[in-house]
Order: sequence, then C-alpha cells, then structure tokens
Amino acid sequence: MKIKLTRLSITLILILSSCHKEIKSEKGGIDIISNVYFDASKGLDQMQSFHISKISYYEDDLIEIIPDRSFPEINKQIYYINDSVCYSLGSERKNAIFSELVLKQKPLPVWQKKEGAVFSKEWIPNYRNRRKLSDTVLFGKQYKRFEINSPWNYTRFYIYPTDTILPYSLYKHIEQDYHGRLERIDSYNKKNDIFVTLQLIPRKSWDEAARELFEFNRFVIRTKNE
Repeated sequence: MKIKLTRLSITLILILSSCHKEIKSEKGGIDIISNVYFDASKGLDQMQSFHISKISYYEDDLIEIIPDRSFPEINKQIYYINDSVCYSLGSERKNAIFSELVLKQKPLPVWQKKEGAVFSKEWIPNYRNRRKLSDTVLFGKQYKRFEINSPWNYTRFYIYPTDTILPYSLYKHIEQDYHGRLERIDSYNKKNDIFVTLQLIPRKSWDEAARELFEFNRFVIRTKNE
C-alpha cells in the first residue's frame, strides 16, 4: 500500500509541475523607477523621482541605459549584459560589436555593478518572517502581496502572477516562490521617516539607443553569414 501511494504521489507531482510552464520573453524592455518621499509622516509633498535604469533585451542580450539623475534625458552609462557579466559602452556608443567586446574587454560580474539596476543573489532580510496580505489591484492589474515588519523598516511587496519570465528580476527567489513577477516594493524607514517606492515596469519596445545597438549587431551577424 505504501508503494502505491508513493507512486501516486510522484505522478501527481509530475502532473502539477508540468502544468506550470514558464514562458521566456524574447524581446522588450524594463524601466526601474523609484520615488522617494521625505518626512513621510507629515505628508507626501516632499518627493523626488529617479529613473534608475532603462533595460532593453533581445533573447539573452541586455542593454542597460543608466540616465543621469540630474538630467534624465542624458545617458550616464550604457552596459551590455550577457550571462551574468557586463561590459561598459560609455555613455553614447551606438556601434559596438558584442562578439568583439567580449574578447577585448574584461567583464564585470553584474553582482559587482555599482549603478543602475541591482542584481542580487541574496535573500531579502527577514524574508522567512513575512506575513501574507490580501490581494490588491493597482493600475488595473491584480497583485499578490506580503509584508515584512522590523523595528527599523516596514516593507510591502507586490507580485504580479504571470508565467512570462523577464531576463531581469528584483529578487528571483520571490518570483520562484510566488510564480509571478515582483513589480513593486514600498518601504518605510521608521528612523529617518522616509518612504520609498521601487517599481519595475515592463514594456514591449526598446529604447532608441538599444535599438541601434541591437540592429547593428544583427546586421554584422547577417553580413558574416553571407
């Protein structure tokens, strides 16, 4: 009897796992935006908004554009990212050949990158002490939520249920646990009275600078294959 139950359990696990099929997004973009509210307990009038990163991707290739914080229309830095490493393209480079860049430039692990999107392998502090919240709707999308409360910070996390996987995520372990995409984090620093929102906004289009780089490299590949 025990053997039959074990086999049945294995069969059920295989069926359930096969039902959850992840779909890798081939092409698109991601904006990472943060709003910082100072003296938050007195109101939300003192606010600064930061466009932290503009990521465009095609299959496994990522182009990250980091806007200047003082002049967002100006690019501070552009990175080519592939396979957990990144290469600097300066601020306005439009004709870099990715295959040559990999050979000529020493790669920097994305975990060590100091600006733009944060790539982290670490778990969120106190993640095991999180508390489930009811689902909510923001901007026409329904989100799963949980909160983490500590003596220093209070944080809420918003996960959009989806099987579509993007090449960048804020915290991969959350997306694996909740079978969705972490798209927003709201955090309140109790000591400094600062409220911070961090948003990951997916989009279908590339940034113009990224489009030029992707199309130039596709042209180079086609020329070599002819």
